[in-house]
Amino acid sequence: MPTARANGVNLYYEEAGQGLALVFVHEFAGDYRSWHLQGRFFSRRYRTISFNARGYPPSDVPEDPKAYSQDQAADDIRGLLDALKIAKAHVCGLSMGGYATLHFGLRHPERALSLVVAGAGYGSVPGDRAKFHADAELTARRFEEDGMAKTADIYARGPTRVQLMDKDPMGWREFHTRLAEGSARGHVLTLRGVQQTRPSIFDLGDRLEKLEVPTLIMTGDEDDPCLEPAIFMKRKIPTAALVVIPKSGHTINLEEPEAFNRAVLDFLAAVDTGTWTRRNPASQTGSAILPAGTR
Repeated sequence: MPTARANGVNLYYEEAGQGLALVFVHEFAGDYRSWHLQGRFFSRRYRTISFNARGYPPSDVPEDPKAYSQDQAADDIRGLLDALKIAKAHVCGLSMGGYATLHFGLRHPERALSLVVAGAGYGSVPGDRAKFHADAELTARRFEEDGMAKTADIYARGPTRVQLMDKDPMGWREFHTRLAEGSARGHVLTLRGVQQTRPSIFDLGDRLEKLEVPTLIMTGDEDDPCLEPAIFMKRKIPTAALVVIPKSGHTINLEEPEAFNRAVLDFLAAVDTGTWTRRNPASQTGSAILPAGTR
């Protein structure tokens, strides 16, 4: 069983392919297997690596609540690269993994070839913060009191998950089964240590404006909690582009794998060939019509 020692924990990973490294970082309700449709596609062109975050067996599940935080999740990506002796990598994350990918870019930009930040931002909208924290704590208590299988059945039917259920019932059942196989304790610790304590995307504006790593932001148009944060990131990060996938919820890599893979492939190709550029400042004059200097 391949594991990488990162920041004092063992992280399970799988890899395939050759070339530049492309690391996939999973969401709260997933694990390394959530990226199987991307692994098969991108391993033809890249050295693809997907891993289980701490708290997700067969990776370690540290019992100390202090072992879980947003910064730690970002540093575990760096630790994985260190263990595999990879100097720089493309990094692609969804939801919780998208948050970790973004923070990896902010904390360790010298290790990132590019960032794909997908489905990130839940709980960021100022008016939703209290509700987000209450829902996260309620869900943590459900994992503790009702166990993994029963709580997974509720979580997998959430308002941004029904899109996958409608489009791909077999894929949704696979997603549901994998979620139910996880560690209740790991999910509780992750909810309280990472989800509940992470900063709002809207609190990162000053740092995002200084981020020079090529960045692709992706979201589904029915992933309501992530739409406004996605637009905010696009406007703040000077090297960013935004892809919105229509009629889609949260798990866009599973809902629309062809569209997801194509958008990411086009992005990576532009980065790899040096043709991904910063936003042209002439597009931001404060006017919808007039160029800068026009009276």
